[in-house]
Amino acid sequence: MSTERPLNRNFAVAGLMLVAGAVAAQPAEPSVRLRGTIEKADATSLVIKERDGRVISLVYADNLGVSEVVPIDPAAIQSGTFVGTTAVPGADGSLSAVEVHVFPEAARGRGEGHRPWDLQPGSTMTNGTVTAITPGATDRMMTLRYKDGEKTIRVPNGVPVITMKAADRSLLVAGAKVIVTEQMRNGQAVATRVQVGRDGFAPPM
Repeated sequence: MSTERPLNRNFAVAGLMLVAGAVAAQPAEPSVRLRGTIEKADATSLVIKERDGRVISLVYADNLGVSEVVPIDPAAIQSGTFVGTTAVPGADGSLSAVEVHVFPEAARGRGEGHRPWDLQPGSTMTNGTVTAITPGATDRMMTLRYKDGEKTIRVPNGVPVITMKAADRSLLVAGAKVIVTEQMRNGQAVATRVQVGRDGFAPPM
């Protein structure tokens, strides 16, 4: 009896497995940050008005993370603390902070380094350990050290200083200011993380 048909079938099955493997191996869509105000929210989804005016509907990821952004005393920036700061360059190339966020000790090392940031054109994000603070009349100079370098950043008096703490979806209400990490999954906009301010406070980073 001929074995041609079983062989063909085996090749077909192998081909299908290769195709399935290729689909499974496709990289996930990159995440983007959306900054805006919640228009409405329910148990499974939210609608935000982005800062550019777009209205975007998202469903929650199963493992959605929610963090509350909380203003704190600027004196919390101390030598040895692990902080992040969004900054913009001046005409001379020096960096000036737009905000500083003090990480909880359990988050030490998160995102350590210096990189471009998407708050505004030219902005950067630097996460590192404070090694020096020099006070001035209208600002402080803060030196951050990270694994492959360091940056000295001017912190003007009055810039927001915040921290973040774990929260839940009860803070996701109409009018709340948010930063949403969005990822496209099967053509659907999915919120994987939300950073939210209480009582109208806008996350500044």
